Formats: sequence, C-alpha cells, structure tokens
Amino acid sequence: MTQVTERGTRLSAAPRAGVRRRSPAAAACVVGGAVAAGLGLGFLAVLVIVLWISSPYPDSGPGGALHLAAGLWLLAHGTELLRYETLSGVPAPVGVTPLLLVALPVLLVRRAARLGGASDEEDEEALPATAVFSAVLCGYLAVGAFATVYAAGGPMPADPISAAWHVPLVAVLAAAGGVWGAKGRPLGPLPNWLPGGVRRGFVRPRYALALRAGAGGALVLLGGGALLVGASLAWHGAQVQASFLSLTGVWSGRFAVLLLALALIPNAMVWGAAYALGPGFALGAEVTATPLGFAGAPALPRFPLLEALPAAGPGTPLTWAAAGVPVVAGLAVGWFAVRRAREVSYGETALTAALGALVCGLAMAVLAAVSAGPLGSRRLAEFGPVWWATGAAAFAWTLVLAVPVAVGVHAWRYRPAEGPVAVDADAPVGDGWHDSGVRELRWEAMRKASGTLVPEIVPEPVPPEAAAAAAPAVRARRAVTVVAGLDLRPGPAPVAPRVPPGPPQVTGVRVLARRKPPA
Repeated sequence: MTQVTERGTRLSAAPRAGVRRRSPAAAACVVGGAVAAGLGLGFLAVLVIVLWISSPYPDSGPGGALHLAAGLWLLAHGTELLRYETLSGVPAPVGVTPLLLVALPVLLVRRAARLGGASDEEDEEALPATAVFSAVLCGYLAVGAFATVYAAGGPMPADPISAAWHVPLVAVLAAAGGVWGAKGRPLGPLPNWLPGGVRRGFVRPRYALALRAGAGGALVLLGGGALLVGASLAWHGAQVQASFLSLTGVWSGRFAVLLLALALIPNAMVWGAAYALGPGFALGAEVTATPLGFAGAPALPRFPLLEALPAAGPGTPLTWAAAGVPVVAGLAVGWFAVRRAREVSYGETALTAALGALVCGLAMAVLAAVSAGPLGSRRLAEFGPVWWATGAAAFAWTLVLAVPVAVGVHAWRYRPAEGPVAVDADAPVGDGWHDSGVRELRWEAMRKASGTLVPEIVPEPVPPEAAAAAAPAVRARRAVTVVAGLDLRPGPAPVAPRVPPGPPQVTGVRVLARRKPPA
C-alpha cells in the first residue's frame, strides 16, 4: 500500500490535464490577435470601398480598392509604401504615417491582449503573461504577413523590409501594454545585478514625479503646436479654402481629402511643436521652416494643411512669438516636479525637474520620429522634423526653465513662518507642524522674541494609553520645524506633569485654571 501511494502517478498526470485545459485559452488568444488585425483591415476596407463606389470616375475595380486598403493598414503601422506612377519612372516612397491611423491597430491589439490576460483570481489555470503575449502576437502577425503579400499586387505596395520590422514593433508594444494592464500593472523588483544605490533610488517617488512632469511638458508642447497650426490655418483661410476646392470637384473626393487632413492633424501638432522649439521641420532637401526664417522654394503638392506654412523669408516678431510655447512647457515641468513634503531637499527637487526635462525630450524625439518620413524621392526625401534635434531642443528648453522654477516653488511653498502666527485649533495633530509639544515651543519662542504678553498655553493632560499609542509615530517622524529662526526637532510627545490642585493663576491676558490630572 505504501509503495502504491509513493509512486505519484496521479501527480504526474495533473500537469498534463492543466495543459489541456490551457490549450483552448491559448487558441482563443491567437484568434483574438487575428480578429484585432481583421477589424483594422475591415474598417479601412469598408471606408475605401465606400469612397470607391461614390467616385464617379473610379480608376480601378473593387480589387484595387481592397489592395489600397491593405496598403493603408500597413501605412498605419509605419510601413513605407512605394508609388510607381511617377514622372521620372523611379518608385517614390511614401512614409509619412498619419498618426491618427496608428491609434486604430494599437487600441485593437491592446484590447485583445487585455482580454486574453484578464482572469479571475480563483482561476488557477489562467495563462501566464508570456503565453498571452505570444499567442496574441502570433495571431496578429499572421494576418499582417497576409496583408503584406496581398498589398503587393495593388497600386501602392508596401516595402517588405519596412513592413518586416514596423508591424511587429507596433504589435509588440501594444500587446505588452495590454498584458501589463490586465495583470494589474505590476512593477516588480529590479534585478539583483544592479547596484544597491540604484535599486533604492528607484523606490523613491522621484521617478513617478519625473514621468508626470515630463508628460505634462510634452502635452503643453503638443497643445501649443495645435494652437500654432490652428492660428496659421485661420490666418491663411483663403488659401486653404482654395486648395481644398481645387483638388477635386466631387463630394466623395472632397470627403476623402477631409478625412486625410483629419488623420494628419496629430502630425501637424508635432510639427508645430518642433517649429516652436526652434529646429523646425524639413520640407524637402535643404529647405527648413523655423521661426528665424524660411528659405528656399519647396516643391510641395497642393494640400490644405500645407497652405498654412509661413511665408518664405526671414522671421518676424509674429513668428518669434512661437518661443512662448516651450517657455510655458518648461514652467509646467518645474511646477509638476515639486513634491508636497517638507523633508525634500532642494537638490532632490532640482534632480526631479531635470529628470522630467529628460522625459519630455525623449517623448518629443519619439513623436518627431514617427510623424516624419519621405513623401517621394530626391527633393521630397526629407519631410518633417528631425527627431534628434527636436528632442534635444525640448530637453534644453525645459531643463533651463524647470530646475529654477521647481526650486523656487519649493522654497516659496515651504518657507518658514515669520512673526506671531495664530494657532489653528482645528489643525490635525499628526502633521509634524502642530504636534503636541511643538506648538508650546513655538509660542514660548515667540514670547521671548517679541517681549510682549502672549497667552500661555497649558498643555492638556495626555492619558497614558494615548501617549503610548502615539509614541512610535512621533519617534518615526523626521520633519524639522523652523520657528522664529530656531531649529526645533520634535521629540517624543511630552507628558503633562502631575500638579496638585491649587488656586487659579492670573496672567497678563486671561485666567487659566489648572485642571486636576486624571487619577
């Protein structure tokens, strides 16, 4: 009997049963990734087919429209398309990705990964995060490979090398974000091979504040870029309207132009931010638009958004005013980098602001890289902001402004009190500033400094139970309270001395009766 129970045949069969139960979940994740890719393709296919049907002079049949939809889906991932119908006969790449289209595959892949990774806490056979990630990625990339092969037969096929790394990159980032969100956004410990000082440093709230400050600065830059683009469109309203009406005369064509302009609005926001930062953006070979000037004659196609470009020539005070956008971004980074705690030093605040400036610069560099690309060959091979110049300018602007602003805000917010300060009776007791004992020392210091009669504060008797409960919290507090030029470090909570009852004492302000201490 003992030999039978110690063989463990039942234990060896349990993992195989678990694997069988997990296989349908893995297959469902693969199907979810394929469905996410299919939904993106289907949305663009329906849109292109509707425009093709409504066009009075279609250039090709429904097959050509579907090939174009597959090419647009790949373009939404950052893949370059090849345009063969050119005057020179040389294939011209089209690599400017409408950033609004990028949101479609990202949201679909992230949703598929989040649904595949979500499980009940009581489910012991849930798929691990790596299995969900791999399964969703396999399903999505399988459809992506089919779309790349199918688009090769259309009017604008995709570059195979560009599609081979752009589509997996977008899918990996989106799927990783979905799985991480489904698992509760765990951070986990840092690896042990890192130095102890680095691992202790990442535990501090400095890096969360730096991320928040950098994101705030990037959002301010994008908002300023949108404001510049909108103001320029309104300033050149007549040229924008003429360009929009001259491109096509049918409503379906104008609707297609309007959709393309809307999809390129995020790109225009990034370009406006790069223009305000100083490096500007390229409009072809050796043609760059900056606030200091716009030299050269770019060979640009007629498009409503391109009509909002500044006039050629040197800069004017109106274009120089765009520098106010990075100034506001630097102020925002400095404001968000200040912690609401008195024990933080000025060096810590300055370091947090510097890290926030670095985050802002990295974010703008990434946005500039994904919003730019070629629109053709030769003169239109460079189109959009230069990513490294835009990131460096964003970092420099915000660093110069954020560090002094953060230090100044920290000094102003936690400056010491001067002169007689009224004591708030409703103030919380455990904040390190109005603690029992510290309040009495503040009043005593003010009495000695002013030489006037200040009401004496008789401490309330503290019950032994309350004093014992508050002693650990008081000992753990490290705040330093500065009162009337004195450095007062709060110690353990004082216990009122036992004084026998006597006649009431008279002071210069009022009569305070001594209370009988509790038995």
